[in-house]
Amino acid sequence: MMILRSSLPSPYGRKVKLAAAILGLDGDITMEPGDTNNPADSLRVQNPLGKIPILILEDGTTLFDSRVILEYLDHRAGGGRIIPREEKARFAALRLQALCDGILDASLLRVYEGRFRAEDRRDQKWLDYQAEKVTRALNSLEGAPPAIAATPDIGQITLACALGYQDLRFEGKWRERYPRLVAWLDDFASRVPAFAKTKAEP
Repeated sequence: MMILRSSLPSPYGRKVKLAAAILGLDGDITMEPGDTNNPADSLRVQNPLGKIPILILEDGTTLFDSRVILEYLDHRAGGGRIIPREEKARFAALRLQALCDGILDASLLRVYEGRFRAEDRRDQKWLDYQAEKVTRALNSLEGAPPAIAATPDIGQITLACALGYQDLRFEGKWRERYPRLVAWLDDFASRVPAFAKTKAEP
């Protein structure tokens, strides 16, 4: 049995959970919470960076970050399932994953600025800089939402997590401006029941 160290709100942990469910591997993984703010948590040994998610394999090997874990799960499921083999589809999925991981990275930096820095020391210019990355990315995706494959790929999984994180941490304000992405996420959720099951409440 593999062990996934993560936390319910983590969008990167959610990526892993969705991928495992889509690949039919969720029954092979047990969940174990990880607290990145606790210096005594063993995750700092399992991942020297002290970040989640971490996947612990049956032989004790640890894998991180979410991109590496998703590639491993695809390999374990036989390959070519959520990471397409065909060149054009493969690099489209990788590119979409990179874009949506970028949305998540910028969004997390905004969250951390508010969580860890005193209000009178927060840098609004920095916050705006990160918000602009998210806006540009969502504008691009709204113009041409990706088709959802019969087996959603890593890019589509990451997009769903990125939009879900906007709902979790930013009150779903994106929904007013991006109706095509709202419809896309509704479609994804209807195809992937694990999306609702992995939802964290604000």
